[in-house]
Amino acid sequence: MGSNTTSEQLGAGLTNRQVSMISIAGIIGAGLFVGSANAIATTGPAIIISYALTGLLVLLVMRMLGEMAVSNPDSGSFSTYAACAIGPWAGFTIGWLYWWFWVLVIPVEAIAGANILHAWFQGIASWEFAIGIMVVLTLSNLWDVKSFGEFEFWFALIKVVAIIAFIIAGGLAIFGFWPLANVSGVASLYSHGGFMPNGFGAVLAGVLVTIFSFFGAEIVTIAAAESENPQAKIRQATKLVIYRIALFYLLSIFIVVSLVAWNDPALKQGSFQFVLTALNVPHAKLLVDIVVLTAVCSCMNSGLYTASRMFYSLARRGDAPAIAKKLSPRGVPRLAVIASTIAGFVGCFASYVFPGEVFGFLLSTTGAIALVVYLVIAVSQLRMRTAMEKQGDSPDFKMWLFPGLTWATIAVILVVLGYMCFSPEYRPETFATIGVTGIMLICSFIVIKKRSTTLDGLVTN
Repeated sequence: MGSNTTSEQLGAGLTNRQVSMISIAGIIGAGLFVGSANAIATTGPAIIISYALTGLLVLLVMRMLGEMAVSNPDSGSFSTYAACAIGPWAGFTIGWLYWWFWVLVIPVEAIAGANILHAWFQGIASWEFAIGIMVVLTLSNLWDVKSFGEFEFWFALIKVVAIIAFIIAGGLAIFGFWPLANVSGVASLYSHGGFMPNGFGAVLAGVLVTIFSFFGAEIVTIAAAESENPQAKIRQATKLVIYRIALFYLLSIFIVVSLVAWNDPALKQGSFQFVLTALNVPHAKLLVDIVVLTAVCSCMNSGLYTASRMFYSLARRGDAPAIAKKLSPRGVPRLAVIASTIAGFVGCFASYVFPGEVFGFLLSTTGAIALVVYLVIAVSQLRMRTAMEKQGDSPDFKMWLFPGLTWATIAVILVVLGYMCFSPEYRPETFATIGVTGIMLICSFIVIKKRSTTLDGLVTN
C-alpha cells in the first residue's frame, strides 16, 4: 500500500463480507426502528403499501445505478456518471449536494446516539458523548478502509440479527405461539378504522415520509470501488435489493401493524419498542436503545465514509481542492475525511448552541436531496444507455424495459417533487433544497469557467 501515497487511485481494501454487510446496512437506519412510528400513525396499516411503493422506486433507481456502476465502478458513483452523461455542472452539483446531505446527517446521528448514552450515564453531558462518538468513528475512517469496513460489518450484523429476531418473535405471536403474552392474529390490520383509515391520499403521503428511510442503498456502489472485483459485488447487491426491502421493511412493518393498534398514542415511543412491550419482552426499551445506538453509529460511520469519498472524487475531477485527492500510505483520502469531519463538528456545534434555529434550518435544506439524487441517476442512465446503444454497444447489467421504465421512473420522481413543492407540509424544506441546489449550480458554473480559462491559458502558453 506504500505506493498509494502519491497515487490518486483508491485501493481494494474492503473484503467480500464487509461489502456484503455494507450493502445490507445501507437501507437499515434508525428510522426503521423509531421513525416508522410517525409513518404508521399518519397512514395506518396501509403504510405497508407506502413502503412497497417506495421500495419499488428505490429498486428501479438502484437497477439503473447498478447498470452504470457495473460498467464503470467509481468512488464518485452517480456524481461521476452525471458529469459524463449530463455535463460537468451536473456532476459538480449532485456531488456537493450529496456531500452536504451526509455531513449534516453525521451530527444528527451523533446527537441521537449521545442522548441514548446520556440517559444511561447521566453524569456525562450529552455533547461530550456526541464528540466522543464522532472522534472514534473519525479515527477508524482515518486509519484505513478496512477499519471502516470492520466497524460497519459488526454494526450491520447487529442490526440484521435484531430485525430477524423481531420478525421471528412477531411471527410466533401472530400464530399464537408466543409464550410471554396473549397476543395473536392480525386483527389490528383492520379493527381500528379499517386497513386504509385515512384514505389513499394518506398512502401517497406515506410515500413522502418513507422515501428517505431507504436513502443510503446507493452507498454500496461507492464502497465497492474499494474492493476486489467491484462489478460482481455491485451486480449481486443490486439484485438482492428487492429481498432486503421485503425482509427488513415490509415484513417487519407488517408485524407491527398486525400486532398493535396504529392509532395508539403509545406508538410514539417507537414501533419496535411498542411491539416488544406488548409482547412482554423483558427490558424492551433497553434492547431497542442498544439497536438504535448501533444503527445511528452505523449511519454516522457510513455517512463519514461516503462524504469523504465523494469529496475525494470531486477533488479528482477538479471540483474540490486538489489537495483532497492525495492518499495516505494506507490508501485513505485523509484530508477528505478531515474536511467532512470538520463540517460534521460544525453542524454538531450549531445544533447545541442554536437548537432548533440555525441547525434546524440547515437540516431542512436536505429535505428533498434524496429525490434530486434519484432523478439525476435516472437521467444519467437514460443518456448513457442511449449513447451506448447508438454506438452499437450494450451493458452487461441492464435496466429492465429500457427506455420505458426509465422514463416512467423519471415521471414519478418529478410528480413527487412537484407535490412536495405545493404541499404546505413539505414546501419549506423543498424550497430550501432548491435554494441549496441553486447555490451549488452557480458555484459549478464559476468553477468550470475558471478551470476552462486556466486550461486555455496553459494551451496558449
